[in-house]
Parts: sequence; C-alpha cells; structure tokens
Amino acid sequence: MLRKALIALLAVGLLATSACSGAAPAQTKPAETTKSTEASKTTEAAKPAEAKPAESKPAAAAPAKPKVVGIVQLVAHPALDLTRKGLIDALAEAGFKDGDKIKIDLQNAQGQVAATKTIADKFVADNVDLIISITTPAGQSAAKATQGTKIPLVFVGVSDAVGAGLIKSIGQPTGTNLTGIYNFDPIPAQMDLAAEILPNLKTLGVIYNAGESNSVSNVDRLKKDVAKRGWKVVDATVASSSDVLSSARSLVGRVDAIYMPQDNTVVSALEALIKTANEAKLPLFVGDIESVKRGAIATLGNDQYETGKQAGVMAARVLKGEEPGKIVPEEVKVKSLAVNVKAAEAIGLKIPDSVVKRAQEVIK
Repeated sequence: MLRKALIALLAVGLLATSACSGAAPAQTKPAETTKSTEASKTTEAAKPAEAKPAESKPAAAAPAKPKVVGIVQLVAHPALDLTRKGLIDALAEAGFKDGDKIKIDLQNAQGQVAATKTIADKFVADNVDLIISITTPAGQSAAKATQGTKIPLVFVGVSDAVGAGLIKSIGQPTGTNLTGIYNFDPIPAQMDLAAEILPNLKTLGVIYNAGESNSVSNVDRLKKDVAKRGWKVVDATVASSSDVLSSARSLVGRVDAIYMPQDNTVVSALEALIKTANEAKLPLFVGDIESVKRGAIATLGNDQYETGKQAGVMAARVLKGEEPGKIVPEEVKVKSLAVNVKAAEAIGLKIPDSVVKRAQEVIK
C-alpha cells in the first residue's frame, strides 16, 4: 500500500512541473505601451524647433576704386594751363570726372626739366593707371620712365614728336605704351602772315631755348622757309626765363621784327619780351594764340583749349581699355588766326584789313 502511495505522489509532482514549464511568457500590458508612446510624443513636442539657416543675400558690390591719372606739366603759363583745362574738361565729358571715376594727381615741374623726370619716376613707382604729359620735355621724361612697364602714356603739347623721339613716324601707331597729340607749328603759314603784315621785312630775330628740342625743330624749319624768302635770321637763345630780357634786348637795332616759337622757357617770361619789343617798336610774332592775347601782334596757331580736349578724348579711350600702342597719334586739328589790333597800334603799326577780316580772334 505504501509503495502505491509513493508512486502516486511522484506522478502528481511531475505533472505540476510540466504545467509550470509550458506556461506562456507574461505579455506587456497595453495600457503601459500607450502611456510610453504618449510620453515620447510629449518629449518630442517639448524639444525646441531646429532653426533653419538664414538665406544668404549677395553682398552689395563695393564702389569701384577711382583710377589714378598722373599729369606732369613742365611749367605753368596761360597756353599750357588752357591745354590742361581742355584735357580735364574732355575727360569729364567722357565720364571720367576728377574725384569720381578718376583721381588726378597734377604735378608741375616749375620749368625744371630734371623735375619732370623725378615726377615721372614717382608716378611709375606709384603704379598710376595713366600718365599724361604736357610739353615735349615732360613727354620725353615720362616715356623714359615708363619704358618696359605697362603704364600707358598720352602726350600733348609736343611740336615735333618724331624729332623728340616719342614716335617713329607720322600716321602710324607706336606699338608701345604711348600715344598722343603733336602740333607741328605751321611755320610757312606764320611767315606768310608776317610778310603780309610787314611787306618790307628783311631781318627776323628769333628768341628761343636751344635746350628745348621742340623749339630747335621749329627754328630749323623756320630758317629753311625764310631762306627761300631772302630773309636773314638773328638768333637770341636763352637757358632760363631769367635770360629772356637780356636776350630780347640783344635784338634791338638788329632786326625788323621778332618771332617766338612755342617755347616754354621764353613764354614763361613773355612780359619782359613784350615790354622790350614795344619799347623798340618791334612787331612780335609768336607761335601760340594765348601770347597774342597777352600782347604779341599775330599768329596762326593751335587752339590750346581744343588741343587739350583732343588729348582728353584720346586719354578717355585709354582709360576705357584701348591699348595706346594701337591708337594712331594725331596732329592738332583746330588752328586759328589771332591778331592784336591794340598791340599793333601801340607801336604805330596797322594790321591790314584783309588779315583782320579773316581772323577768328581779334583783340582790340
């Protein structure tokens, strides 16, 4: 009996163990899952919204830096100053006004040729965008200073650009960094004018600086022309403006009239020349119109203001990007006949009506 009872107990224990090992794992309660999801949503909602990067706007373009234009002028006198005025006016008309698109650095050499070299060298050291030279010596210094550089040069106020070594030939581009305006004095026409006013002219005094190549060139051309007329020429040379008075006086009693080509040294002391000529009652003929306005008798010469404007137009082309070496140098286009009736009357001379009537400028 006892044996049967033990077997029965063992059977019951095995069944209980089997029931426990076959039970399914506990399930996560749905309520707890719902709470977890809602909490997650709440947390995400609580996070600050991520800021979107601001759209970048293109920066406003900075104003263009003005181009620097260096102007080197040998000396200040009315003719050259008028040339410079025309030059600056033409640049402004072309859209290059000083202080706006360009900055003009004006330097005056005070009549010292060596100073033109110093000024030109400084412009090159400053790497200016354009150099403009006024007069032959200034042009020669600027050409030498810019040789081998890319700095463009425009010259003006040059009588003989070939003789000065600035260009090789007339009517051809230079192929270099320079171009400009040259003004051959119309010597034959000027001598025709002198002969018309003074039919008995036989001896002509010429006052000039033998150190200015433009003056030497003009005087050489003058001597060839008057030789055909049978006139004699008496030279009176100067080295500086302080020599003008003594050189002018040296001509008194030796000549019938005096001629002054476009010479920067002599014109700087023009009043001394005019005073001497008037005291000796010698007619004074000149190469530029401004000197007629100041007291000389007459000339057929270049309009200085229009000459400057012509150079300004050319300079504007360079500033706009044209290569100076491809721009053909030009001769001055505008020439005018000017007479000073008042100055002639002061020395007892009457200018023929035929001359006065065709003159563009008459000073009375």
